[in-house]
Amino acid sequence: MSLTSARAQNAREIEQRERIIATAERLFREIGFQKTTVADIARELRMSPANVYRFFSAKSEINAAVARQLMSEVELAAQDIARGPGSAEARLRALVLSNEAMNAERYVADRKLHDMVEAALDENWPIISDHIDRIDAAIEEVIRSGMESDEFAKGDAQLAARLVHAACIRYCHPRMMVECADRPVPTSAQMVEFCIAALRAGCCDAGHSAPLLR
Repeated sequence: MSLTSARAQNAREIEQRERIIATAERLFREIGFQKTTVADIARELRMSPANVYRFFSAKSEINAAVARQLMSEVELAAQDIARGPGSAEARLRALVLSNEAMNAERYVADRKLHDMVEAALDENWPIISDHIDRIDAAIEEVIRSGMESDEFAKGDAQLAARLVHAACIRYCHPRMMVECADRPVPTSAQMVEFCIAALRAGCCDAGHSAPLLR
């Protein structure tokens, strides 16, 4: 097989995988991820289940691919904000609020997708840990730039990012977003302002952690 033919075949396979993932996501939204079978997905695509299994060895792989797709959209939005224009404070506000809005649209408003995320959390799918790490990295990028521009006090940017992410977890963790829905205060906007004040004061430095806990 020539290099050109190999590339064309690879492109077709990528396109087919994307079609399977997109179809699975639509069916998950309509009938739920647990009720959706490989045969359902194959039927929608007018192909045999065996053909679907050429790209995904098990239904669990399709579940993970759909979840990965949804989470990657949130991650890309966070990265775009982190690397975009504006002050570090403005980008941190935008990142937290964007994360909240996108997760609410995907996993809270759509109860069937929420069930999938519940399973991912309960079963500790590896993509969950990867997602947290990527959001941590985006927050860290913003905070590091703020420290370099003197918007925030100098300190451990990685630790600060994890502290901010932990402080804002109820606004991006699908389960907590549902459980805290009847507790509107503090809002995400209020929490991010609290975090920004801490970053300005240098309270997110490892050296300050012990005094703050007294």
